Amino acid sequence: MSTTLPHVAVRLRPMIDADLIAAHALSQKLKWPHRLEDWQFMHSVSKGFVAEDEQGIFATAFCCLQGDFSTVGLVIVADERQGQGVGRKMMNLALEASAGTTATLAATAAGTPLYVSQGFVAYNQLHQYQGTVPAGVVTSELEPGVTLRLLDSHDHAALLALASAATGMDRQPVMSGILSIGEVICGVEQDGELIGFAVLRPFGRGSCVGPVIAETSRQARAMISSLLQGAAGCFVRIDVTQNSGLGGWLETFGFTDVGAAVQMSRGPAPKGSSASEQFAVVTQALG
Repeated sequence: MSTTLPHVAVRLRPMIDADLIAAHALSQKLKWPHRLEDWQFMHSVSKGFVAEDEQGIFATAFCCLQGDFSTVGLVIVADERQGQGVGRKMMNLALEASAGTTATLAATAAGTPLYVSQGFVAYNQLHQYQGTVPAGVVTSELEPGVTLRLLDSHDHAALLALASAATGMDRQPVMSGILSIGEVICGVEQDGELIGFAVLRPFGRGSCVGPVIAETSRQARAMISSLLQGAAGCFVRIDVTQNSGLGGWLETFGFTDVGAAVQMSRGPAPKGSSASEQFAVVTQALG
């Protein structure tokens, strides 16, 4: 596939492994925190696209199919190519790849007008909290009858099923990848049934907590604080939903809300089928 932008010959094509170093460099120029390994993970679970000219790659976009839904993310256009319609072309490629699913994304303020023009409607908001974990974090208390423990490979089947039920999306491919790189995974149980889990894994400038699935914010706090206990001195990021009830609590650890993103969908928003829900996303690009 190829096209032409004003005065410049441009090629739009699927992303290949050899593009990842250039794509990572593009995000670094925009001061995004993603490591090369984060790009590699995204590429492993999604369909990626690039725009390039004789000077190299200057735009990217991904679409990750997750059952009846898809997530669009890492839509990046180099500063010098802004205002040339590149972002819309990249979005069109991602939306073509999402055919047959309801596309969702997390939009910055700058990107929202484009997404609205393409039929996306807001349904929630994410807040990005980050900071260096202090020493002496104490695990928050759980409700009576609910217990917390570390999870291992024997729990993966139940965890994958819960992740899909709580989000309304088929999380098998994404979560299988997350489990392979997770440093610590904890869960909460009631009457022997897994009702929540949280993952600490490498990401960006340090580590990331996400996703976090739970029935209540109290359970989410217990799992997050348990993970933070072992991460003293480490830089950690967590992207929580607007209605998670976790923002003020995270600030007590010195975490700062460094920005919001609007969750949008091009059709009915995903909705879980269990009592558990998602309090923190995997990443903004993957939901």
